[in-house]
Amino acid sequence: MTALTESTEIFAFEPGYARLPERSFARIQPTPVAAPQLIRVNKNLAEHLGLDPEKLASTEGVEMLAGNRTAASGDALAMAYAGHQFGQFVPQLGDGRAILLGEVTDRAGMKREIQLKGAGPTPFSRRGDGRAALGPVLREYVVSETMAALGIPTTRALAAVTTGEYVMRDRPLPGAVLTRVAASHIRVGTFQFFAARGDGEGIKLLADYVIARHYPDAVGAANPYAALFDMIVARQADLIAQWMLVGFIHGVMNTDNMTVSGETIDYGPCAFMDAYHAGTVYSSIDARGRYAFSNQPAMAHWNLTRLAESLLPLFSADEDAAVKTAQSVLDRFPARFEASYSAGLCRKLGLLTPRPDDTALALDLLERMDRNNADFTLTFRGLGDLALAPDESAVGDLFADRKDFDAWAVRWRQRLAEGGGDPQARRAAMHAVNPAFIPRNHLVEEMIVAAVDNGSFQPFEQLLAVLSRPYEDQPAFSRYANPPQPHEIVHQTFCGT
Repeated sequence: MTALTESTEIFAFEPGYARLPERSFARIQPTPVAAPQLIRVNKNLAEHLGLDPEKLASTEGVEMLAGNRTAASGDALAMAYAGHQFGQFVPQLGDGRAILLGEVTDRAGMKREIQLKGAGPTPFSRRGDGRAALGPVLREYVVSETMAALGIPTTRALAAVTTGEYVMRDRPLPGAVLTRVAASHIRVGTFQFFAARGDGEGIKLLADYVIARHYPDAVGAANPYAALFDMIVARQADLIAQWMLVGFIHGVMNTDNMTVSGETIDYGPCAFMDAYHAGTVYSSIDARGRYAFSNQPAMAHWNLTRLAESLLPLFSADEDAAVKTAQSVLDRFPARFEASYSAGLCRKLGLLTPRPDDTALALDLLERMDRNNADFTLTFRGLGDLALAPDESAVGDLFADRKDFDAWAVRWRQRLAEGGGDPQARRAAMHAVNPAFIPRNHLVEEMIVAAVDNGSFQPFEQLLAVLSRPYEDQPAFSRYANPPQPHEIVHQTFCGT
């Protein structure tokens, strides 16, 4: 293992989270690894961040991505936070295997934090090794980059490296480090950390930091902190709607896994549904289905209620007035979610001028899909083609009872006819919101096995290439659109810790 050395050229970090009080984090350097090797640098993202991809891929760059070198301008730290984990409050969690190196300003003028995930133990590791196995790193890289390509707010993957070391899970597995990029890594649990300690000053300083960074429009409001909370609620409602519209299941919606920026974060036992079932659970640690697909809106609302509890002192010095303010904002979440979700469903069905009864038509389709084991992605993608063609077989054949779909399709076609419009334009609009490709679980597992057991990253690269254009027809890669065969079905996904 090499000693930690300093680099001055690749990252020019700016001061960011480290400007908050020392009790907000622990200063810690990454633990060097034995023999880092580059898996991949995200060239497009690097360039958007104003970084040189070639330097990142150089020997010195790879050492930085592995944690063997630090930037002269860096201020490495592990963030402190608390959180409700499956409903149980833990007053101190924190970054147990992630180290924030610093932040940069991207070409759009936005601040972006750079974090190493799997960079070694921190004061928050709770007896963990602070490392990451290769499989979960590749999963997060692929799924987070797919979410970005789908247009869903998310953390991003800048790079991945192997460490030349093994980590012990259920068996020895090759280690890896993911370089993650986020608007910020501040979570609902970050506010809970200060609230649990009665640290009113810490809550206010953090809230002011979040306003300045993510919600500057709140500054001019009559009650800036209530406005901040209202904006966070709105972003989360929209985010969860976007998840639901592509069949994404986060898997572990604990309060420490929900950002206040509105980005999707912490891709552990996450998955995209194949066959649509509202109660789908993939996470091996979610034995009771708390974070099942259909529960995600309610769980987001629950998490936001916990955030409101932390922010109460900022809303008003009068407790009753503070609770009233919090409740009035929280009460807006269901309507905001339903509006965003309903509008998205209408777009998925090609209903470009929505009517009040359109949501019922969409929900009826979902119920029929549920009882007929119909593939979520292929059903909606196929509807776009049916906007042009009268033959429903391509979609109807996805249903166990073809007649169940045919009965619904009659009503849908009648609704399209009533709405008028150009069929070609409708098809294009539908294909722009209904992806042809998602990270199918069996393909993700195939990619992981190839890398972990055979040292081959070709399936990883190919899967990334296809998923970088999820809304495009790619006939040469049709197998990536196919649902799994019975023997390929993935029933559980696992957290990488």
